[in-house]
Amino acid sequence: MSWLVLVGTVVAHAQSDNLGAVRSAMRNGSSRELSQYFSPTVEVGFDGDKQSYNATQAELVIKNFFAKNPPSSFDFIHQGESKEGIQYAIGRYTSANGTYRVFVKLKPSREAPLIDTLDFTKE
Repeated sequence: MSWLVLVGTVVAHAQSDNLGAVRSAMRNGSSRELSQYFSPTVEVGFDGDKQSYNATQAELVIKNFFAKNPPSSFDFIHQGESKEGIQYAIGRYTSANGTYRVFVKLKPSREAPLIDTLDFTKE
């Protein structure tokens, strides 16, 4: 029974580690750092215009966004998990060009959850 608790703790720790790494990458405006947590296909959206990209394309799209909107701050304002175990977080990304609400959905994978969706909406 105690090994189940340990496995659950390790999985929960991996999830929080990934969100911490995502927070750090967003604060740094680092598409390379962020892309380490991309699933093979990532849905990226800007103000309702969403497209699916492979991880390499998604990194370039995010790199372009960071270049045009360098971050002055980023923080998660809400984190949760669906009944199906899909983890998500909502953050606020602030740059000189405006503030964006960022929705991040993590898809379960073997090692740790990976980013499945990144959606930026200008506030």
